[in-house]
Amino acid sequence: MTQRVELATVMDRLAIDALITEYAHAVDDADWALYQELFTPDGRIDHRSAGGIEGSAAQTATWLADTLARFAVRQHLIVNRRLRFGVLEHDDGDTARVEADYVNPMRLAGGDAAATAPDFVCGGRYSFALSRTRDGWRLHAVVVQEKWRRVREPEDPTDGP
Repeated sequence: MTQRVELATVMDRLAIDALITEYAHAVDDADWALYQELFTPDGRIDHRSAGGIEGSAAQTATWLADTLARFAVRQHLIVNRRLRFGVLEHDDGDTARVEADYVNPMRLAGGDAAATAPDFVCGGRYSFALSRTRDGWRLHAVVVQEKWRRVREPEDPTDGP
């Protein structure tokens, strides 16, 4: 590999990493316009393993906005990213796949304002399929594979110590 090819690969890796980080920020900050901009026009998202929908970026943004509105605080931690470049139309590097683990703690709206612990935590793995476009790297498909979840039951104030 030449230095020029190696530099291009490093730049692609940084751009893809930034795109995945933008994905997490868009969801956590309820920035649904940004969320949709991260996808190709035919991009699809599958949340069925977590009890959600499978649909376009617009459909999923609407569903997420409604579903996540009940959580005042949410934070996606997307880690252990494994990136593999693919081939599109015999041109190396025009597609990529990323598998990444996630942990997503959230706190319900309207709950105990002094609470610091999340009411709901889930974890699993994202499978991201990306395509190089004129506007840079974009998500072509996202599949959420939820592996676990924990819901903290509200404490009953009538229970004694």
